[in-house]
Amino acid sequence: MCSSNAGSNTTLWIVAVVVPVSVLLACFLACFLWIRKRRRRVINMSGSVSVPTMSMEMEQVLKLWRVEESDSEFSIFDFDQIADATDNFSDDHKLGQGGFGPVYKGELPGGLEIAIKRLSSVSVQGLMEFKNEIQLIAKLQHTNLVRLVGCCVQADEKMLVYEYMHNKSLDFFIFDGDKGKALTWDRRFRIIDGVAQGLLYLHKHSRLRVIHRDLKASNILLDRDMNPKISDFGMARIFCSNVTEANTTRVVGTHGYIAPEYASEGLFSIKSDVFSFGVLLLEIISGKRTAGFYQYGKFFNLTGYAYQLWQDGKWHELVDPALGDDLPVGEVIKCVQVALLCVQDSADDRPNMSEVVAMLGSEGITMPEPRQPAYYNVRITGLAVSSDSFGESSCRISSITITDHEEGR
Repeated sequence: MCSSNAGSNTTLWIVAVVVPVSVLLACFLACFLWIRKRRRRVINMSGSVSVPTMSMEMEQVLKLWRVEESDSEFSIFDFDQIADATDNFSDDHKLGQGGFGPVYKGELPGGLEIAIKRLSSVSVQGLMEFKNEIQLIAKLQHTNLVRLVGCCVQADEKMLVYEYMHNKSLDFFIFDGDKGKALTWDRRFRIIDGVAQGLLYLHKHSRLRVIHRDLKASNILLDRDMNPKISDFGMARIFCSNVTEANTTRVVGTHGYIAPEYASEGLFSIKSDVFSFGVLLLEIISGKRTAGFYQYGKFFNLTGYAYQLWQDGKWHELVDPALGDDLPVGEVIKCVQVALLCVQDSADDRPNMSEVVAMLGSEGITMPEPRQPAYYNVRITGLAVSSDSFGESSCRISSITITDHEEGR
């Protein structure tokens, strides 16, 4: 009897201990498997793998764009989706490298081709610029603005996902003597008009009044049909409808495209973008970089070079040789004149983008004579001149000074 009771007590004790422990183990295993399933591998820039942890700032970004996702085409991707789309960020999928980090081509399961901008941890485009870009471009819809498909935020990873542009960027063509031949004048004019329409939308017709602040050839992407798309809104600023200009102590942008009042005083407005557009227009017409210096009696930057040729009635010497001789002369002259109006030294003298679009689209419109461009009085000394394979002069500069006199005004 005692033996039977002892055996029964032992059984009860085993059941009382083993069953709860088994349940706890089962719960632990289920939680472990769930966490393992949910966990996303993060491959950092050096190639190692780590488990992601998300900062509070990043969580705020996600919360903001979970809301945005509900009423737009903007999507938030998991890291594994992007890794699968790019074959784990393989070199075969790498399109290029920028100051922000590498850019990859990918393809989503539905067949949509995408371009992924993967910001490095040391990128000059930090959290604020990242948030700025998705906040702006996700709300902007225009045929001449690149479409932001979505983003991915996980641990230190910040990625922007765009529609893929098959023909890269404008600078890939216009600054290469051979590739530039693919851009006929008709195509160049369509690009000029498309960029102008995109800027007009940003300045006037979008829900937000936006100043881009970094318009340049490398930020104009080209789709399969060579249609232009303005990209890279990390430096853009939103204006209220009744505000026309603002001041900043942090001047951003690219040398050669920055308006003089912005460079010297930190003052930016829609006329700052107009100036950048004028520089871009001169680059498209000439195939020359704004950062270069060109000889015409003396050495000029691109705006001064174009202005001096215009003043002397030799505008045709500005035109890219890759375009050949069979050109619509009136249209080319009009574009040169519009460009020079856009790069005038005084912001008040420059047209707005509504006026630019009207001038580009009209044949009989009377346009004012361009006044002296910005940076015209840059005096360059100590030049060492050499010829490159295309026969253009390249210069090494030992000093640059800017004078204040008003010649030619």
